[in-house]
Amino acid sequence: MRKIGAVLIDLSGTIHIDNTVIPGAIQALNKLRATDVKIKFVTNTTKESKRILHDRLTCIGFTIDKDEIFTSLTAARQLVDKRALRPYMLIAEAAREEFAGVSGQDPNSVLVGLAPECFDYEHMTTAMRILLEGSPLIAIHKARYYKRSDGLAIGPGAFVTGLEYSTGCKAEVVGKPESSFFHTALQDLGVSAAEAVMIGDDARDDVCGAMTAGLRGILVKTGKYRAGDEDKVDPVPSFVADDFPRAVDYLIENGLSLP
Repeated sequence: MRKIGAVLIDLSGTIHIDNTVIPGAIQALNKLRATDVKIKFVTNTTKESKRILHDRLTCIGFTIDKDEIFTSLTAARQLVDKRALRPYMLIAEAAREEFAGVSGQDPNSVLVGLAPECFDYEHMTTAMRILLEGSPLIAIHKARYYKRSDGLAIGPGAFVTGLEYSTGCKAEVVGKPESSFFHTALQDLGVSAAEAVMIGDDARDDVCGAMTAGLRGILVKTGKYRAGDEDKVDPVPSFVADDFPRAVDYLIENGLSLP
């Protein structure tokens, strides 16, 4: 059994869906905070900035510090700054404040997030032409789908794959399931991957990605979860819980340790 020093928690589909709280999630989070475990919220959400996301979580009842949230948008901004990129951005308007001050003049890269308003023929053609000139394709993430209040909706992965197909280039993925995303999220906590667990609703990106990075992984059957998802990934989840409250109870019942 390994003692758990940090818990990484997915947001959308795990503790909330849009403006609806997963039943019992607020109470379960408070219960987890009452232990000595460190907590960080990690999300691939790219449809809105961290500020807007934090406001949403606060409005629906969660007590979460903005600095506790690590998003794939944050990781993408770090990459853009490090490489002095001038990206042609296919991202939602509500997420653009994360890239304030970044020039899009004479683009030398293409950056793709969840941006339904940008996934039309002309935007995609412009992106393709930039890539055919040799510019890199940066995918903030490649999720297949995500959960909205009205059901599952297609994610940016299909559009990233379309650009890969049309240009022959390979996208560099920034968010989950990349190991570097999980390791960066843990750095500020001072906890190693072997001492951490990830709780999420996506068997591939949340759980398998985390476990490949050296963490333990708990899959919850809410959000985008579909029956049998736990049997479609390798490695398989450390535990499968009905929901976030059950996942927290499982950790506490096992003395914050996992095999």
